[in-house]
Amino acid sequence: MRAIGIIPARLASSRLPQKLLLAETGKPLLQYTWEAACRATQLSEIIVATDSEEIAEVVRAFGGTCEITRDDHPSGTDRIAEVVRRRSSDAEIIVNIQGDEPDIDPASLDQLVDLLAENPDSEMATLCTPIKTREQWADNSCTKVVCAANGAAMYFSRCPIPFYRDGEPDELLAGDTPWRLHLGLYAYRRDFLLRLTELPPSRLEKLERLEQLRALESGATIQVGEVAHPAAGIDTPDDYARFVQRHERAA
Repeated sequence: MRAIGIIPARLASSRLPQKLLLAETGKPLLQYTWEAACRATQLSEIIVATDSEEIAEVVRAFGGTCEITRDDHPSGTDRIAEVVRRRSSDAEIIVNIQGDEPDIDPASLDQLVDLLAENPDSEMATLCTPIKTREQWADNSCTKVVCAANGAAMYFSRCPIPFYRDGEPDELLAGDTPWRLHLGLYAYRRDFLLRLTELPPSRLEKLERLEQLRALESGATIQVGEVAHPAAGIDTPDDYARFVQRHERAA
């Protein structure tokens, strides 16, 4: 079962302009993500999909493979689908890797591939991690997921789900927490990815502003795996400053 990883990479970023090219550590941020993805044992190829020639030049300079895409894609998933339609016809599984997660664990990428290999009826796979703090539990920028006993996603929401009717969440957050934070990593079966990106945005997707709900509303099964420690994404100048500090301490 051939699996490939694709990193959608656009130059624009409202909170941290040109973040994927920031290089205070001596290497562009995107290169760290690419190098981590290359260490995944289940991915036979890593491709950067971008609408920016500036990003493409940087990727080629550090030895990566890059595909130039259209600049009007509404999401990274659509950008990935353009590349998949154009090439990689023999890839059965496509892993969507966020370019702004330089500390991504290669084992998490392998886990996504394994989830689809072990669950042949699932069209997609994604990951989650336990929520342990009230701040994260209440933050509507943190997406939550509820799963069935077999690990299939039942629903994703920005609200704290499941709802705790009879008490405050702190006692549960400190112990066997029932809340799971959804992590924005996905693996798709190739044919499903192409079908999904041809569907219009669904009603729940538009309400919650969560793209994965389009897949659920279409009747797809999303298998969810759990990891203990998620990678930290880089969204703001402070996030990047902390990444630089971690890099300097490790050097």
